Amino acid sequence: MNGRLLTLAITITAGSLLAFQPAAAQVLPPAKKAERVEITKGPELESATNHLTIIRWTTNNPGGSDVHYGIVHYGTDPKDLSQTAKNPIRLNQGHQYTTFRVRIQGLKPQTTYYYTVTSAESNGTSDGVKSTVSKFTTPGPGERIVTRP
Repeated sequence: MNGRLLTLAITITAGSLLAFQPAAAQVLPPAKKAERVEITKGPELESATNHLTIIRWTTNNPGGSDVHYGIVHYGTDPKDLSQTAKNPIRLNQGHQYTTFRVRIQGLKPQTTYYYTVTSAESNGTSDGVKSTVSKFTTPGPGERIVTRP
């Protein structure tokens, strides 16, 4: 008899799990696109090792599509920023500002890199903002740079 009760309990539990229908999430329309996007803080080095760097900057909320990309153009010559790194970010429609963070990997130790930052919607449409050229130097092997916001 205990075996039948156990089988019944498992069947009821499995059936209730299969019948469960989560409440539909509220999907908001994309935020209104900002008239003008401006960098309000940065760009700046957040952290760096001899082969990996994170660049951070903040803009007013660009609006438009929910998914945007932070984009860093960089290189060892300030006149040749032909390498690109980018990371996606999901905008929070309720926030006035958006902080972008982009990881740049495969760097050489103790090397100075120059860079500019920009951002774009997921479809590639630019937010119309671009920083001036900045620079950072990667630390030596085993060293790490960490800045505080």
